[in-house]
This record gives sequence, C-alpha cells and structure tokens, in this order.
Amino acid sequence: MNTRNRRVVLAGLVSLTVFAAACGSDSKTATTAAPTTTSASSSGESTTTAANTTTPVTDAVKLSATLNASGSTFVQAFLEQEIASFTAANSGVTINYGGGGSGKGRQDLADTIVDFAGTDGTIKDADLSKYKGGDVLYFPVVVAPITVSYNVSGLDKLQLSPATIAKIFQRQIKTWNDPAIATDNPGVTLPSTAITVVHRSDSSGTTGNFTKFLENSVGKANGGIWTLGTDSTVQWSADTQAGQGNGGVAQIIKSTDGAIGYVDLSDAKDAALKFASVQNKAGKFVDPTLDAASAAAAGAKVADNLTFSAVWADGDGSYPITAQTWIIVYAKQTDAAKADATKAFLKFLLTDGQQHAGDVNYAPLPADLATKAIAQLDKIVKA
Repeated sequence: MNTRNRRVVLAGLVSLTVFAAACGSDSKTATTAAPTTTSASSSGESTTTAANTTTPVTDAVKLSATLNASGSTFVQAFLEQEIASFTAANSGVTINYGGGGSGKGRQDLADTIVDFAGTDGTIKDADLSKYKGGDVLYFPVVVAPITVSYNVSGLDKLQLSPATIAKIFQRQIKTWNDPAIATDNPGVTLPSTAITVVHRSDSSGTTGNFTKFLENSVGKANGGIWTLGTDSTVQWSADTQAGQGNGGVAQIIKSTDGAIGYVDLSDAKDAALKFASVQNKAGKFVDPTLDAASAAAAGAKVADNLTFSAVWADGDGSYPITAQTWIIVYAKQTDAAKADATKAFLKFLLTDGQQHAGDVNYAPLPADLATKAIAQLDKIVKA
C-alpha cells in the first residue's frame, strides 16, 4: 500500500486518544472516520479536503472552522495523513491543503489567501514587509531526505559524490558511463545511456534545499564546481526536463530510461524509484533513510524563531540532503475560531503526528525542538 492510500486507512483508525492529544481535553465519543476527497487546485496541484462525516465529539472545546492552506509538496503526504486523522476526530473542522510548491505557499500567505502554508524554505528578509497579516511564526513539523532518484536499466545500486551530482545537473556529465560516475562506483558496469536531468518547474523548497546542498558542498566557497547558486528556482540548462511538484518529477523519472532528479523520499517510494547513496560531509556514502535524516537534524543549530537547516550536516551517519519543513502562520489572527482550530491542528502535528510520521516516510523532529514549537503556540492570538 503506498503512503497516500495509507493515510485514508489511518483515518479510519482514529480514536478518542487522538482527539485528546490534539485538543488537550477529555473526549466522550468518536466514530466513523472522515473520508477525504481530492480536487484540482488553481495551481495544477491536487487539493486534499478532509470531509467531516464523523459522529460529533463531545468536548469542552468545540472547534468549528474551515482552514485553507497551500505550499510544499515535499511535506504533502504527511499533511494529508494528519489532516485526515485530525478532522476525523474534530468534526467541526475542515482543512483544505493544495500543493503548488513552497514558493506558492509563501506567496499565498503573504497575500492572506490562505490560513497557513507549508514551506521547506524560509522567507527572505526583503520579503517580510510584504506579508499583509504581520509577523509570521515558523512551526517545524518533520524532516526527511531528498533522494537523488534515477532510472537506468540494469543499474540497481549507485553512489554519487557532491561533485559528480553537480556536474550531472549542470549537464557537464551527459552519459551514465562517464569517468566521474565510474570513479564513484568502482567495479560497477555502467551503460552508455544518455542522462536526462529532471528538476522542479515550480518555486520549490525541495529545489532550494537540493541546491543548498550543492552550494555548501561544492559551491563558490568549496571548489567552485557548482555555479548555479541556491534558491527555490535556478536557471537550469535548456536540455533538461521539468516536473510540477515532487510527484511530477518522480513520474518523469519513472517513465524515462536514463533519467535522474531530486525527489522527496515519500514520493520516490510511492513511484518505486531507485535512489543513490550520497557522499556526506564526513566522506561516507549514506542511503537516504529516516535514521540518517534524524542524524542530520540532531546536530542542526536552531534559531530563536525555530528556523534551521539540516543540509550538509556533520556526522558519519548524516544524510547530506536532509530537508526540514515548516508550517508558517500569522501570529495575529483575525478570526478566533480559525485561530483555535489552527492551534489545535499544529499541536496535533507536534504530538500525535510525530509518532505517525514514519508511516509516510518522514522523520520526527528532535524532541527538544518539538517542545519548543509547542510552547510557541501561545504566540498565536486573536488580533
């Protein structure tokens, strides 16, 4: 069962315990889980709407609101799972999450089109004044590997160094039997298949973190091999292919012999892609596992606003392209009911959600970071 179908099954298993963790009070009854429906959003991404058909839950706090959100496709599978579980236990709440990429989510929040946004990158200082709702809070939710996924007939195991990855994605390496790839993979027979590079077409936190890995490892200050810089969009070569969202990139790779691209672990596994072991800062080739992502996040330096980077982390066991992701929300809310529902959902993500993250191929936050994020919920107030 793939991860996106699993979240619907999990919604059917929601219990009173789940609701109590989300709202911090005693529940009386809860039955029949909420199904989810999917429709197209204006961005071309799917929009997940958790329908509210559960038997009402008796509780001291009655939540009643519709929350709209957009943004990161990197974290979408996790949010889809948790939206289904949370709304099944909170029958008065509907949460609609459309993807579109981190850049779209940040812009939608800036324009007050959505109530919260998913983002794998931080807001640029120059853009803070454009956020119409005032101060923005960052709530980290999970970390996960960005895989270097590939589709090459007969090649089931692959190791890649940062320098080789940089040259592949800049089109300096164009065939799979290039000497640089051979050096990374001693003893492996490599085909002469042409390489097709696949990247994101949208403004993407996955792109931002992938290019940050290359900039930090072999960029301007580290040998100058990577020359495209780091941002949510970069100027890719004209002979590359682009996909919408992580899922779009995964599907192009899956259907193209010789293709390579960067995809979050959840979407890579859903598409049954093969992915490379990547050489980390300590010189070790590491698989993109949840344990390796947790190792990278454990040593990250967290700022007072709860932003941090797990990319190119220290440690023998750290996966070097580990991405972090946040829910961003305005500190001052104009609607009290939405504020209550948003706080309850965030608390759910930071408590029960952490226990279930691995079900859809995400790693939970370090415990001390989750505690800090929970404490920050008090900063969400009615304006």
